[in-house]
Amino acid sequence: MKKEIIGYDYGECEICDTPMQEKRIKQDFWIRGELIVVEDVPAGVCPQCGEKVVKADVGRWIMNLIEDSERIAKAPKISVPAIKFDIEEVRV
Repeated sequence: MKKEIIGYDYGECEICDTPMQEKRIKQDFWIRGELIVVEDVPAGVCPQCGEKVVKADVGRWIMNLIEDSERIAKAPKISVPAIKFDIEEVRV
């Protein structure tokens, strides 16, 4: 069962001044060449430009979480496509 989002006023987007909306997001991090995805992160999301922000306490919690190598090792693994950008294809 997912926890209910508790209302927090994230204010307006720093990019486009649109009011932010509180949502749960997936946040990805590259740590020592490994992709780590943290799910269900409470964040303010701009419906206009997509900018995302998290509260300071959430950021600290994420920092502690991604430093927990034991928890990362036990987490389910996902697979994602990796496509190489080819500058030669762009020049045609």
